Amino acid sequence: LLALVMLSSSPACSLDCNLHFSHGNPETFTLLSQMGRISILSCLKDMTDFSFPWMLVDGNKFEKTEATAVMHEMLQQIFNLFSKSGFLLAWDETLLDKFLTGLYQQLDDLQTCLGEEKNVELLPLESENSIRAVKRYFHGISLYLKEKEYSHCAWEVVRVETKKCLFFNKLTEKLRK
Repeated sequence: LLALVMLSSSPACSLDCNLHFSHGNPETFTLLSQMGRISILSCLKDMTDFSFPWMLVDGNKFEKTEATAVMHEMLQQIFNLFSKSGFLLAWDETLLDKFLTGLYQQLDDLQTCLGEEKNVELLPLESENSIRAVKRYFHGISLYLKEKEYSHCAWEVVRVETKKCLFFNKLTEKLRK
């Protein structure tokens, strides 16, 4: 998603989108990196394959509006995951608050970009499938956390997995054109 920050660098997006995305995502990625409290090495027994939807990495597959809609869904799912009340013990509260605030701002900016698009309600079936894949992916992560009883190691595994989501960059190629 580091590259996804560049999402709004497209001339079709408003200045607000450009400003936020050119500054927001690297900070969000950095905050997520800083949130780790334990070494992932101590959690190797808890590692799992969440079946990341790699089809999303093919930026040539999506038009700008589709890529924006998929990114919005991914950020919304990340926001929902880390917003779960009662599980704050795994994170430094200040870093978590800054992380969630950054995600919220990015979601708001993406919503603005989507609002500027003319055909958002007419997304192709391919996009709908991609959005469903994102939802399934994060549902699997939520089930994993529940199964692991929201342990510190489980959250660390999820934090590292979420960094993968925030780092992939092929989807934004369409948005920069």
